[in-house]
Amino acid sequence: MTPNPTLMRQEIEEIPVAVERLLTKGTDALAAAVAVAGREGPRFVISAARGSSDHACTYLKYASELLLGLPMASVGPSVASVYGAELKAAGALCLSVSQSGQSPDIVQLTKSARASGASTVAITNDPSSPLALAAEAALPLHAGPERSVAATKTFVTSLVAGLWLLAELKGDGDLLAALRSLPEHLDKATRCDWSAAAQAVTQSSLFTLGRGPSMAISNEAALKFKETCQIHAESYSSAEVLHGPVSIVAGGFPVIAFAAKDAAEPLLAEVADTLAAKGAQVFATSPLVKTAQELPHVRTDHWLTDPVAAIVSFYAMVEQVAVQRGINPDAPRHLRKVTETV
Repeated sequence: MTPNPTLMRQEIEEIPVAVERLLTKGTDALAAAVAVAGREGPRFVISAARGSSDHACTYLKYASELLLGLPMASVGPSVASVYGAELKAAGALCLSVSQSGQSPDIVQLTKSARASGASTVAITNDPSSPLALAAEAALPLHAGPERSVAATKTFVTSLVAGLWLLAELKGDGDLLAALRSLPEHLDKATRCDWSAAAQAVTQSSLFTLGRGPSMAISNEAALKFKETCQIHAESYSSAEVLHGPVSIVAGGFPVIAFAAKDAAEPLLAEVADTLAAKGAQVFATSPLVKTAQELPHVRTDHWLTDPVAAIVSFYAMVEQVAVQRGINPDAPRHLRKVTETV
């Protein structure tokens, strides 16, 4: 740990311990959530979340569809809180994700989904929050206090808690074993050296890329660049970036591509190399790239947990970029730790 580290840096380095604590202390809550989630044999999944929590839901969307074959969609919280619409969500599993569990719109949508007959599970760092009380079951994150405005521990533990629930619903022994071994991999991920990418981020704009579950990581990375570094970052699927956004790319334009060891990796690596050939500075968490630069990365014991390690390494890098730019990532301008949206 560096001298006088930011709160964000401290909390990044606490992530492996936080995940271990979740997996150790969360078994009873998980069993209750599995009982609720599997009670009716859900036909589809919906989510209620905003910001980083909504990016966690994007990751869980892919996990739900790939593991369980259950389509999952994000429902706009304003549907209930502003427009007063009554959902017809009978037969659905509603996953509501919020680090604080305080935002009225997420709480209202959860109540609406529950009233319509959906099974409701809240994923939150505060088991006594309004959101936890609104849902039938709550999965506490056990992340401990998170004082930096930028969510890191709570984002990662949200990924793990949601994936743990889905893995139990599937009865996927390999994935459950990979989750149990994840803290060790995340500890290594905190020490991956992405300084080459950090040094390349000298412009006011960049792209992040992903595909499949790693798309959620790309979305979260773009948000963190905006939030902590005041850099305009846009997240794209590697399947879409060449359809129009590529026109922005000029010499030295930074691109960070997130890949897991899954079926999408070769396709993402090909796009990363294509962008590098056009003059972009492209960095990728994949050994398959040829023209782009491979970033040091940790591969876990399952392709679905690889993206979790990638975001941990990214967090360490983006905190470094913020500090280099003279920005305090713990207190980004115009932002507060808890945003309560109606």
